[in-house]
Amino acid sequence: MTTLLFTHPACFDHDPGRMHPEHPARLKAVLSALDAPEFAALVRREAPRAEIGQIARVHPENFVTAALDAMPSEGQVGFDADTIVSPGSREAVLRAAGAVCAAVDAVMASEGANAFCAVRPPGHHAEPTRAMGFCIFNSIAIGALQARAAHGLRRIAVVDFDVHHGNGTQAMFEADGELFYASTHQWPLYPGTGARSERGVGNIVNAPLAPMSGSAEFRAAMTGTVLPALRRFNPEFLLISAGFDAHADDPLASLRLGDDDYEWVTAELAKVAAECCGGRLVSALEGGYDLDALGRASAAHVRALMAA
Repeated sequence: MTTLLFTHPACFDHDPGRMHPEHPARLKAVLSALDAPEFAALVRREAPRAEIGQIARVHPENFVTAALDAMPSEGQVGFDADTIVSPGSREAVLRAAGAVCAAVDAVMASEGANAFCAVRPPGHHAEPTRAMGFCIFNSIAIGALQARAAHGLRRIAVVDFDVHHGNGTQAMFEADGELFYASTHQWPLYPGTGARSERGVGNIVNAPLAPMSGSAEFRAAMTGTVLPALRRFNPEFLLISAGFDAHADDPLASLRLGDDDYEWVTAELAKVAAECCGGRLVSALEGGYDLDALGRASAAHVRALMAA
C-alpha cells in the first residue's frame, strides 16, 4: 500500500491578508515540493467537506454554526487579531476538517498505508468554543473523533511537533483518558500553554524546548519522553499535527531543526504506529512559515511516510 495525499483547491481561497504569515503560498510551497518525481506514487485525493456533525463532535454545534455564519461575503473579519477569515474561508475550513476525516476513513479501509493532509487553515490552536492562533476548527481533533465515532476505536493518539503548543487539542483531550496528546514545542512562546506539569488525567505529555534548541534536544525529547509515553498508551490510531515552524529557517520562532529531523521523527512515529496499530497513521499540516523550509520539511515528512 502507498501513502494518500488529501488536499483541495478551496484551501487556497482562505485569505487572512497579504501581510499575514498564514497565507495561501504556504500550501503552494507544500504541493510544489510534492510534485517532484520521487512523489509520483502518492495517491492524490480531493478532500470532501466535513459534515457539521463531524465537527460538532469536537466543537459545540452552536459554535460551529456561529463560526460559519461569521464568514464574510466580502472583505475580511477577525475572530481575533491573528485569526482572520475571508469569503473563501468557509469552504476551506470545511475541506480542511473533511480531509482529515476522509483520511482516517481511507486508512481504516486499507486504501492506503497512511495519509498526509495538505490543507489550511491549520487547526491545533482552536479550542472547543474559541477560534485563535490562525485556527478556526481543530481538524486533527475532529479526525481523532472520526476514528472513534465511525470506526469504533477508543484509544486515539495525537503527536504534535509544531513549534507552538497545540492548546486546543490539549483542551479537547485532557479530561478523556482514552485520548492521548503529546507535544514538543518552544517554551516560552505563544500560546503560553504546554508546561510539563500539564498532565490532564495522565494522558497529556508536554516536552517543552528552550529557545535555540536544535536537533539533539528535539530528538532527546522524542526518544526520552514522547515516544515511550506513546508506546505505553498503545494507541489504536495515531495522528500527527505536522507543523514545520520549528525549522531553523522559520521566522516565527527560534528552534533550530533541520529537514532531516522531520524525516527522522516521522519515521520514528511510523514505527510506533506499526508496533501498536497496524501502521494506521494520518498527519495534517499545521504551521511552517518560511516557504522554502516548509517545502523541504514537508517533503521530508512525506518521504518518511512513503517509506514506512
